[in-house]
This record gives sequence, C-alpha cells and structure tokens, in this order.
Amino acid sequence: MSGVAATAGVAKPNPEGNGPKLKRVKQRLTSRGATAAAILIAVVWTIPTFGLFVNSFRPADDIRTSGWWNIFVNPQFSLENYGDVLFSGGASSANLGSYFINSIVVAIPSALFPIVLASMAAYAFAWIKFPGSNAVFVLVFALQIVPLQMALIPLLQIFSQVLGISGTFPAVWIAHTIFGLPLCIFLLHNFISEIPADVIEAARVDGANHTQMFFRIILPLSVPALASIGIFQFLWVWNDLLVALVFSGGTVDVAPLTQRLAELVGNFGRNTQLLPAGAFLALIVPLIVFFSLQRYFVRGLLAGSTKG
Repeated sequence: MSGVAATAGVAKPNPEGNGPKLKRVKQRLTSRGATAAAILIAVVWTIPTFGLFVNSFRPADDIRTSGWWNIFVNPQFSLENYGDVLFSGGASSANLGSYFINSIVVAIPSALFPIVLASMAAYAFAWIKFPGSNAVFVLVFALQIVPLQMALIPLLQIFSQVLGISGTFPAVWIAHTIFGLPLCIFLLHNFISEIPADVIEAARVDGANHTQMFFRIILPLSVPALASIGIFQFLWVWNDLLVALVFSGGTVDVAPLTQRLAELVGNFGRNTQLLPAGAFLALIVPLIVFFSLQRYFVRGLLAGSTKG
C-alpha cells in the first residue's frame, strides 16, 4: 500500500497554477481598507468582553450602581465574585466547578461523535455511488430546516420510555449528535467532494478499498475542514442550554455550566453581580479551543478559494 500513501501527494496545490489567484487573494486580504475594517471589527467585538472582564472584578455595589467604564475614575477591584462563583453552592446546586466538569464531559463527545459520523457519511455521498444517494443527501440536507424544538418532546419520550437513558450523559450526547449531523454532513461533503478525482482513481488502481482510501487519503486531506467544523460544533454545544437542560433533567450530576449561570442570578435578580465572573469563566475553554485550532480554522474557511 505504499502507492496509496504516495497518492496523497497528488492533492498538494500546484504553485504555478495557483500563484496568480493566490496572490490576488492575499492582496485583497492585506489591503489597507481590509486591515482597517478588521481592526475596527476586532475593537468593537472586544469592548463588551473587556467590560465583562472588568465587571467580574468589581465589588457588588459598584456593579449595581455604575458601568464598568467608571474604573477609570474610581478603580476598585475585588476577588469576592470569583470566590462566590467557584466555591459557594446550595442544597440544590453545587459550585461552578462541578458544572464546569459536566460541560467538558458533555461538549467533547458531543463534538467528536457528529464529526466522526459526518465524515464517513460525507465520503459515502461524495465517492460511493449507490441507488438513491442523491435523494438521501437532499433529505439529510433538508433536515437542517426542521426546528430543533419540534424534536425535543419525541426524543425525550424515546429516551425515557424506550431507552431509559433520560437524565444521563449518553442522552445529551445522542441529542447533540442528532442535531449536529445534518450541517456537519453538508459542510464536509462540500469539502470532500472537491478532492481531485485523480487521487481517488490512483488509489483504486493501487488496489485500495474504501476503508483504506478514507483513512489514508480523505481524513489527512480533510483536517482543516474537520477542525473548522469541530470548533463550531464544540462552541455550539458548550454554549447550549436548551438541549442539555431538557435531556439532562437539570440534575447537578449531568447539567452543564450554562444552567448554573442561569441559576446564579437567584430569585428576583439579587445576585446579578456574580454573572460577569461566571460568564468570564465560561469563556476560558472556548477561547483555548479556538486559538489552539486557529490555523486549521482559517485554512478550512479558505479551502477551495485559491483552487485553480
């Protein structure tokens, strides 16, 4: 199978053919207008996050009576909000650390399962011709227009009455996988179908079957797309409240971080000063995921834009 591995090199872009178009794309993205617009968007987008960060360190009375920009006039900082968020808990609600772990346990499998299944399905739709493949693909694509809320009650009935897994992590994983699959399959199909047919044909001539082509050719070439979709899926699951709350049952052992953030306010909004600290702690993991996979994310977004 050395020839199969060698065929992956065929998919490398041709510098001579892609040179002019790649140069034009770079010029557009690095022009003064594009740079100024990018800086302006970054500043506007960062200001609310900066204000959230500042408020998380301000005393409760200052948060209730004045805006975060008053730190430039009357700078007062305290770690009390973080202490209350991280270590305080009631009889029905644990501290934020327990929910933080729950969110990690929910988000990682809920991001991996759709990507694994969608990559195999996308390869089948793109390179395995079978009767009705186009109709099935259109049906999968059409599932994106079905409102998520319509499936909550039927799925919950199946999980509780048939499978008996309601209120557990597997129920949340399956729900997120089901809701994320249509879009993941559609996006990956668009990427995988653009892989040069010469690569696939050369692998077939070498005697490779579909399993070998998928693992040795398709997956290595699809890393940027897989990473981009993985980021979106992870962020969607991490920030989700509705799906996890319905299928986890709202219990302390399974409920995600977003549920605890909703509970932090308390009755009649008495603890609103805790929200900035809790929200900023919830931002840490998505920021780590995004910046660690940023190079793949950009490559995934630009994939095909410089194709000759």
